Amino acid sequence: MRDLSGNYEKFHREAERAAQAVKSAKSVLVISHIDADGITAGSIASLTLERLGIEHSTVYEDKITEEVVDSVNSNTDDLVWICDLGSGYFSEFTKEGLLITDHHVPDTRKKSGQTTLDLFSGVYHVNPHRFGIDGSVELSGAGATYMVSKQIDPRNTDLAYLALIGAVGDFQDSEGPGLTGLNRVIVDDAFAAGDVIPEMDLRLFGRETRGLVQFLQYSNDPELPGLSNSSQNCVKFYSDLDIRLAKNGKDRSWNDLSPAEKERAVDKLIDLLGDSDASKRLYGEVYTLPNFDKGTGLRDAKEFATILNSCGRYEDAETGMRICCGDITALKDAERNRAEHRKNISSALTYVKENHLMRERRFIQYFDAGDSIRDTVVGIVAGMLLNTDVAKKGLPMIAFADADDGIKVSARADRSLVNRGLNLSEVMKKAAEFVGGFGGGHSVAAGATIPRDKKEEFLDTVEDLVSCQVI
Repeated sequence: MRDLSGNYEKFHREAERAAQAVKSAKSVLVISHIDADGITAGSIASLTLERLGIEHSTVYEDKITEEVVDSVNSNTDDLVWICDLGSGYFSEFTKEGLLITDHHVPDTRKKSGQTTLDLFSGVYHVNPHRFGIDGSVELSGAGATYMVSKQIDPRNTDLAYLALIGAVGDFQDSEGPGLTGLNRVIVDDAFAAGDVIPEMDLRLFGRETRGLVQFLQYSNDPELPGLSNSSQNCVKFYSDLDIRLAKNGKDRSWNDLSPAEKERAVDKLIDLLGDSDASKRLYGEVYTLPNFDKGTGLRDAKEFATILNSCGRYEDAETGMRICCGDITALKDAERNRAEHRKNISSALTYVKENHLMRERRFIQYFDAGDSIRDTVVGIVAGMLLNTDVAKKGLPMIAFADADDGIKVSARADRSLVNRGLNLSEVMKKAAEFVGGFGGGHSVAAGATIPRDKKEEFLDTVEDLVSCQVI
């Protein structure tokens, strides 16, 4: 086991240094990403500044563009605080008074005339990767933002649950029994604050809001043999276990079951999957948010994160932020986004399958959705397809979708490939730059934007890079 105590200490020192900069600022611009991790990160930053009485504004961006870089560099606020974004473009920022709390792989290029980061006393870069900590599983962008907030005031541990939602939204809990690394500190803080109950249970989506049949029928991560996509088989599954689907005329959800009923169902599902990676993903630590009402979609961290994602992906991150900041009336607006999100994801999956878009090369697989799938959700679709029978887990998934500024590329891979040397962040960054675009992200999930006429050249480069990485 790695001894990361020294790394954690260095990380916390940078967070403390950043905290002092925040407290001394008189005005701050917060820029954050549009996904669940970014929305929770932006909310943590905004709430922290509000409690300090510091004048600030918050904006959400899908990605860092030249326009965003220019707006940061010309900004006149005392501090620009970029959350869940920015690390991959660090060398392009010249703003004195800049804080980045991010977990994406950092830009390794140096600023002009810069020998070490510490020479720039007005620049603060709180990113776990800088300290030998894996930002793809051990800390999210919201987590990095929370660590600064906690250094500002220990009472801000009541925001830990938001950082936890951000980590779950970035699937940082999906590869092991639960959240690990610095995320574990966040789980402990949220539990101590009475905001989160960690417990072992099925990790399928919809513990609170889906009826029992839909809970299994719509499972695709992992796929349940004989149950996924078959309502009839799901009904029989529960009938065989003497579990009623409804009570007092109302459909029961998974969390309506008694402990004994859950135990019977879990045992049978684990037997169904056997000793496999799917079985390990099926059962593990889940996170209940007891201060939210049952059935609202906010009581389960995974469902809460999905609501936020559905807001951000449909250009309504502000509604997600309102929920994070305590305005539960915003949930009605978010539900409209979530309904649209579910419909688009479902139709996108069907579109790829029915039109046989999947293509395979020796080292990668890919599909080109053109303008038929929104560029803001194509990455989600790519990740979900990896867990279906139309894709191969042994190959990285590359997905294309048309975007306003070129072609949006999303890359996803099974963590077993990362364990064999794959680093999608490096692949996307190098391949995109080779064709005149830009990219980055995490080892297991990354993205890029490339010129419209460079797809084949980009794929050739991606394949070459992947073939050199994977052992």
